[in-house]
Amino acid sequence: MSVGLVLVAHSARLAEGLAELAGQMAPDVTVLPAGGLPGGGLGTDYDSVVAAVQRADSGAGVVLLYDLGSAQMTAELAVESLPEEGTAVVADAPFVEGTVAAAVAAQGGADRDRVLEAAAAAGAPADLGPAPAEPDDRETRQVELTLRNEVGLHARPAALLARGVADLDAQVRVRAGGEEVDAHSVLALMSLGARQGDRIEVLAAGRQAQEALDRISSLVERDFDE
Repeated sequence: MSVGLVLVAHSARLAEGLAELAGQMAPDVTVLPAGGLPGGGLGTDYDSVVAAVQRADSGAGVVLLYDLGSAQMTAELAVESLPEEGTAVVADAPFVEGTVAAAVAAQGGADRDRVLEAAAAAGAPADLGPAPAEPDDRETRQVELTLRNEVGLHARPAALLARGVADLDAQVRVRAGGEEVDAHSVLALMSLGARQGDRIEVLAAGRQAQEALDRISSLVERDFDE
């Protein structure tokens, strides 16, 4: 049971395309598009949004994301009309980045509040994930890996890596091209721009540090199952 997502947009194609993208990164999360008017025109439809929220709720709650201002109003009205208060919440987040971050967080088992936080954090201009903690160097383990998959560390591979360490008691960082980011953030990983043939350095500290390195190494060796 995971938090569901509803994407409220003025265009049905926009909502459907983003739902498809998020679904590739979070295959076990219900991501439902609620875009456009029933007749196929541009706009948002209150009844469609309410119905989507009800279908997306598996018991863990629902987070709604929207594209433009009037879509926000529709989303908020839909949430206010639900019989059980607290069932759903509207995220103040960028539509694309927020959806991706929320989907990956939900896939990792985050509760509704944490999924909401993940979406909101994606909206900070310079925030591509939490600042990596600085563990004691004596406790840090590391491994260097070469990316062999065709697309490198982008979209789906980044999501797989972030999901792979989400449940571990470990601080995990990835370095590439002189930059270092938190391995738990798919957006941060994508910001590295690591491509096929690039080398990355993975650093981990904490009780399950070695498990984190083993999981990431396995993903890279399997070319992220592409």
